[in-house]
Amino acid sequence: MNWKRDWGLTGRMWLTMFLLFVVYIVFLAVLWVLGIPSSFLILIAVGMAFIQYFFSDKLVLWSTGSRIVAEDEFPDLHRMVEKLCREADLPKPKIAIMQSPVPNAFATGRSPRHAVVACTDSIMRLLSRDELEAVLAHELSHVKNRDILTMTLASFVAMIASIIMQNFLWGALFSGNNRQGGAGAWIIAGIVAAVVWFVANLLMMALSRYREFAADRGSGYITKNPRALISALSKISGRMDAVPAQHKAKIEGANAFFIIPALSGNALMELFSTHPALEKRIANLEKVEAELRGY
Repeated sequence: MNWKRDWGLTGRMWLTMFLLFVVYIVFLAVLWVLGIPSSFLILIAVGMAFIQYFFSDKLVLWSTGSRIVAEDEFPDLHRMVEKLCREADLPKPKIAIMQSPVPNAFATGRSPRHAVVACTDSIMRLLSRDELEAVLAHELSHVKNRDILTMTLASFVAMIASIIMQNFLWGALFSGNNRQGGAGAWIIAGIVAAVVWFVANLLMMALSRYREFAADRGSGYITKNPRALISALSKISGRMDAVPAQHKAKIEGANAFFIIPALSGNALMELFSTHPALEKRIANLEKVEAELRGY
């Protein structure tokens, strides 16, 4: 396989992770100055990260209504994934099907040996064989790049901030006699947490977009046919516009996992986009095509 690391994308991913780390350190320093028991908050966040990392596959399958399918149920799909795994030098993941009119696919799992690749029944009807292979190769690239681990680590500071945001009023009510500031400290912590949550989520969404670029490139290298993924993305995007908003709203919470997000028109969801614009993804794939042709 002609697998190449995109050092530009890698550099931006590491920069984003570094900025998240800086936000995390500054946030902990503010909590320490205010006298907030940050050790307890971190313990809760660690527990949430543990659940997210080790049970992400089950949680995503449950939330999307996907089910694991055996080889005798979908033999062609299994053979397609087996072929791509040989090209990508990956163990074969579990395969799941999601009944939905929204054409999409996703991958989850904490490592290549604990991965699940899923696609909707509608995407299998929409795409040609080459296009479906390209989409599945994109998802396998997420597995190869260990993107679940990356995003679990990246979401750590946002989880701590979210816990404080949800509980700062409770803390303010029951800490009036606290010797280091009582209710005032919790109110300030709540405001700071809201700012940190907002910044952390913007950085996480940027990291997620870089991951999508990298997975698109990986698909091109695995299949040696980036044009097929360009065609697939265009078809999925075009079909997505025709799917009723209520169907997209049902699975919108899993957008970070999908190859193209199912946006129902919620402006806030579009602001925190997990994916690059289609035009930029196509331009990225055209560069891969040029590389493979030796231009």
